Amino acid sequence: MKVALGADHGGFELKETIRRHLETQGIEVQDFGTHSRDSVDYPKYGFAVGSAIIKEKADLGIVVCGTGLGISMAANKIPGIRAAVCSETFSARMAREHNNANILALGARVIGVGLALDIVDIFLKTEFTGGRHALRISLISDIERGEEI
Repeated sequence: MKVALGADHGGFELKETIRRHLETQGIEVQDFGTHSRDSVDYPKYGFAVGSAIIKEKADLGIVVCGTGLGISMAANKIPGIRAAVCSETFSARMAREHNNANILALGARVIGVGLALDIVDIFLKTEFTGGRHALRISLISDIERGEEI
């Protein structure tokens, strides 16, 4: 599995912790930055992670900013990206099982490190169940193409 990571300055430290956590599990990580606490603009990093997934350079992505909201909004502007902000494990599991989310967004100022790593693990280990949920994901794709549903 290849995981793309990205964060702004508010998410830098949590991103680094997640990167190390994934690497100890033998997961290949592509780190799109930022690489310091210096102030940066989150859309750049949400776009980089989303682009890596769409171009099939990564299987899933994780993005982090202060709340997870801004960076997820930026990533979700890319057709085919389904970024989900999760602050607890149930949403992380459902984001994958029912919504086939391909990016997990976390708020470094919202959750602690231990919970964040639990959310990451559940998100990465959970598979999309398909079935009736596949139709709903197809409807989202129709909307992205400008089709009426």
